[in-house]
Amino acid sequence: MANIQEMKEKVNRKLENINNVILVMSGKGGVGKTTVAVNLAVALALEGKKVGLMDVDLHGPDVVRMLGGRDVQLSQVGDEILPPEVNGIKVISISQFLEGDNQAVIWRGPLKTGAILQFIGDVAWEDLDYLIIDAPPGTGDEPLTVFQNINKIKGALIVTSPSQVSQDDVERAINFVEKMNKKVIGIVENMSYFICPNCKTKHYIFGEGGGRKLAQKYNLELIAEIPLNTMIRENMDDGKPVAYFGTPEITDSFVSLARRIIDKIEVE
Repeated sequence: MANIQEMKEKVNRKLENINNVILVMSGKGGVGKTTVAVNLAVALALEGKKVGLMDVDLHGPDVVRMLGGRDVQLSQVGDEILPPEVNGIKVISISQFLEGDNQAVIWRGPLKTGAILQFIGDVAWEDLDYLIIDAPPGTGDEPLTVFQNINKIKGALIVTSPSQVSQDDVERAINFVEKMNKKVIGIVENMSYFICPNCKTKHYIFGEGGGRKLAQKYNLELIAEIPLNTMIRENMDDGKPVAYFGTPEITDSFVSLARRIIDKIEVE
């Protein structure tokens, strides 16, 4: 218990140099939450912000791969880990400590809590404008640890897809954030529509208006609608964030998201 308390104190000291913390979460897996987290971080950096990206999806860590840092090694100075900078983003993930990509992390709650606290307290983040935290699906130990121990968190960005099943699960995430007395910054609808490359018509493959209905129901803002595009999947698999490497249609959607985040947090 004393070790946890000491770690919390280290976390608070590190947070003095981090201006804004945002948790990216969803009530459902498969909606592209990590894709949104990675490209939001990159888009914020494109807007001139100093950005860190922390992966607390301990059982399915994909952030480093998607960012393009699989071959980048960690280094250490004294008792602190130096987070490598990949595509302009400082990044830390449990995947950087594992021997192979397929190694399973079989941990219960206390170990998860300790690891998440160490990801802040033992990492030399230095001065950051934004720390983006990618959480696993659901409302379990990881987002709970973040909300209970990170006092500079501005709130959660909730990712959904247009389908009704996704909306049902995301409602649970919204209610979770509210019960934690935290703010929902906005809703991102990923895979919102597909533009046919031949006829240039929008097709709503997974349904239409789901994110907007969810936002209206809870008096929230639908902050972005991200298109469905094979380039997003291909580039993220290859470690080429589409906020850098995408077509204008894709890049603009993430840059607009970043600008809206800046407006809501720094201006409004």
